[in-house]
Amino acid sequence: MAAPLTDRTVRIEGGITLHYVEAGTGKPLIIIPSWSLTGAAYKHQLDVLSRGRRVIALDMRGHGESSKPEHGYRVSRLAADLRAVIEALDLAEVDLMGHSIGSSIIWSYCDLFGAYRLGRLIFVDQAPSVTAKPDWSAAERVTYGCLLPDLPALAEFYMQVRAAETAEATAPVIARLFSPSLPRADLLYFASEIVKLPRRHAADLLYDHCSLDWRDVIKTIRRPTLVVGARASIFSAESQEWIGAQIPGAQVEIFAAHEGGSHFMCYENPAKFNALVETFLR
Repeated sequence: MAAPLTDRTVRIEGGITLHYVEAGTGKPLIIIPSWSLTGAAYKHQLDVLSRGRRVIALDMRGHGESSKPEHGYRVSRLAADLRAVIEALDLAEVDLMGHSIGSSIIWSYCDLFGAYRLGRLIFVDQAPSVTAKPDWSAAERVTYGCLLPDLPALAEFYMQVRAAETAEATAPVIARLFSPSLPRADLLYFASEIVKLPRRHAADLLYDHCSLDWRDVIKTIRRPTLVVGARASIFSAESQEWIGAQIPGAQVEIFAAHEGGSHFMCYENPAKFNALVETFLR
């Protein structure tokens, strides 16, 4: 039987209140959502993973039901917010699962604070570098998972996000993150959660996120690690395999396209995804 989901808040520095959804008891796992998304969207993980542990799905600064200050929409600030949450909740050791930008937030955390209070790490489908550098070959762009070929393409993406103010307008912007078979009602649900982050802040965070290169930080990670990718994702499976190869002992799982292997495999195939995570966290 699934543990009941509870809405909670935690206050961090600067008078900011962060909302999170919690379920279960035991060793904590914090879920850091994909770009612009909310903790509530990880209901499948909250329902199942909380059977054996305490699961906390965060709304980051500006996201979901959290405070929406006018500053701090960069990956490094969100990493500092994550540390503030860990300390405010008095978590002596915590496992982390970062989906998409959530992985970048963990990498930034590791860069800034090392392995402070960290247990096991789960990186779900995030490229080491979303935007290619000017001198990278076609092969390097595949290896590092580059979605965007250059900064002008990032600027165009930024403007698309700024222009899409409603869930209906945002749905086509995010459609490529899912399998084509995803019901439109589900797509609109995700879009409605995503637009809870004001679009000007979402665009600023996206621009910062997509301009970063985490290859050097990934090579320093020495915590037990699971890397999950997908063949039909916006990010190459090769990039997820590269991440796993840099971290001693890391496990890598790549979802096939027919397994719901999109950027949101955790939503499209929660049974396989949750079983994988449960096994890794034992």
